Amino acid sequence: MGDTLVERIRARLLDAHGRRGRELVDYLLAPTEIHVLSRLAHDDSPGDLARAVANIVARWVREAQAVRGPVFAGRYRAHRVVSDAAVRAEVRMLAWRPVALGVCTAPSHHANSALRTALGLRRAMGFDARPLLELFGEPVPAARKALRACLAQRPSAMELRQWELARGLALAVGSVGPMQSMAREVRGAAAALVAAGGADGIDGALRILERWVLTRLGVRGGVGLAGTPGAIGARGRALVACLAMDIGLCPAASVARHFQRAKATLSEQMQACRQRPEDRQILSTPRNRLVDEAIALSMRPG
Repeated sequence: MGDTLVERIRARLLDAHGRRGRELVDYLLAPTEIHVLSRLAHDDSPGDLARAVANIVARWVREAQAVRGPVFAGRYRAHRVVSDAAVRAEVRMLAWRPVALGVCTAPSHHANSALRTALGLRRAMGFDARPLLELFGEPVPAARKALRACLAQRPSAMELRQWELARGLALAVGSVGPMQSMAREVRGAAAALVAAGGADGIDGALRILERWVLTRLGVRGGVGLAGTPGAIGARGRALVACLAMDIGLCPAASVARHFQRAKATLSEQMQACRQRPEDRQILSTPRNRLVDEAIALSMRPG
């Protein structure tokens, strides 16, 4: 994007937040992405905000870059950030996003975001940095110091991957679908497990989930569920399938392929699993706890 177009988009973001009850906390303009962190009134919606920006920006981009098709590849994506700590985490990820994209070498070097204004490196030009700085304390010098401390450590590759997956910026891929390959959107716990699975994607996430289930069932010795015979193997495979579906990782058919079992047989075992009290207790494990335990187990040798 040229400088003139970037400034027009920035001005449009500011104008769209002129409506009463809207507050622009943070923004990032990247070559192929626009990220906005906003506070909205109870009677407002992300869709209303997106429409206030997208239509005019799409026209500007088509005019400036001679793009014939849709400018935005897909529908906008929105998610609720539920706490100040989560907002600060989002600010950190947005700050490092241009570095991950190869646009710059440090967060403060990227000119087209709210960060430089918040750090006092750019004139405000209509952007009020107070809502962003207030997340990190008062007065302004102390808030800027705390903001710099928050950004000091670059997110790990796994953190960046999880954030991309959860925001719909990347698809989880695998070879466990009904076809030889699959690609799907994942969020939450599923995104965390796929990120931990590295290059193995959904296949790696299923192996992480499988190891966690084996531990919960008390099975030791590094044996996999595909080769575990009898009732314990059937129960374990059903638990993995139920969890994979519940967290949105992949459908039961993919889990059946992963374990080289018939989908109909696995479905029957899943139904029995959901009716078994001890298995229902495993399935009700809080998702953040499941993810933390499963990833920790996956990092252990053996």
